[in-house]
Amino acid sequence: MRWIAVGGFALFLAACGGGGDGSSPDGVPTLALFAGDASSLGSLDATGPAARFNGASGVATDSAGNVYVADSGNHTIRKITPAGVVSTLAGAAGSAGSTDATGPAARFNSPRGVATDNAGNVYVADTGNNTIRSITPTGVVTTLAGTAGMSGSTDASGAAARFNAPRGIASDAAGTLYVADSGNNTIRKITPTGAVTTLAGTAGSSGSTDASGAAARFNDPMGVAIDSANNVYVADTNNHTIRKITSAGAVSTLAGTAGIANSADGIGAAARFNGPMGIATDSAANVYVADTNNNTIRKITAGGSVTTIAGTPQMAGFTPGPLPGLLSAPPGVAISATSLYITMSTLIAVVQNRP
Repeated sequence: MRWIAVGGFALFLAACGGGGDGSSPDGVPTLALFAGDASSLGSLDATGPAARFNGASGVATDSAGNVYVADSGNHTIRKITPAGVVSTLAGAAGSAGSTDATGPAARFNSPRGVATDNAGNVYVADTGNNTIRSITPTGVVTTLAGTAGMSGSTDASGAAARFNAPRGIASDAAGTLYVADSGNNTIRKITPTGAVTTLAGTAGSSGSTDASGAAARFNDPMGVAIDSANNVYVADTNNHTIRKITSAGAVSTLAGTAGIANSADGIGAAARFNGPMGIATDSAANVYVADTNNNTIRKITAGGSVTTIAGTPQMAGFTPGPLPGLLSAPPGVAISATSLYITMSTLIAVVQNRP
């Protein structure tokens, strides 16, 4: 492998010259800069460290290795190729709104979550608009559910449904969406035709109760992911826990203890998190968590064993190289076949050969 200095930081380049999903020859997990710069914000479309972001939040990948970012401060959705080429898929930097249109003519309002489906469509939790948006591979934006400027908790279809500051979003293999409706303290489910129901939690009631459906309680959940068995995982941010919801709506706490913020590795309730936001799953049912206030990325096995794989608790910064390195308040995490992508406001980092 080789390293070069760019903008005060080291940028990892695989000896083979591959992009963000390339592997280092020795197979050692490595933290690297993928796109953006820790010291500069903006909205520039460019390659790698020359690109600029402003409030990069949610992140997702597709089957071709592209990375999608909810660039919240710019009110845009960005696309990054495996080689690190950044473009703006939809929206216009600095222009907030709710217009359904194509590419730069579309408008978003502080989008925080993104997800992809098997057909290459991108879905957006358009937080400031209280809506869920859809973007085709060619950049055509439509509103799938909710009405811009109207908050609430109504279960209904399309524009009649209501959300309250939706944050995280995930898609299953059938194209069903799951949304962390943070302001409502609920997890919502949206069919491909736009029919919205509440999977778990009750709007207006916060808490940490493990139960089924409406009897369960969450506290400002901000991240959601799904595994191949259709279990839904939730970053229950203000409870400092990771929750699991079965396809039948039964909620349990996978790791952490509600009301206790810390950074301990351990099993189940013995583990500690601090304001976790982003969450992703792999094919082996491992869960990856952006433990935002701890400046770390955590891994949870199917059995609930939690370890810290990147970042150093209570130490903020960005230090590429062998793990753990330094991270700074990462709000988003996504995975591909061999890599793990991490958002940090003005940059996207990548862990090559993810643990």
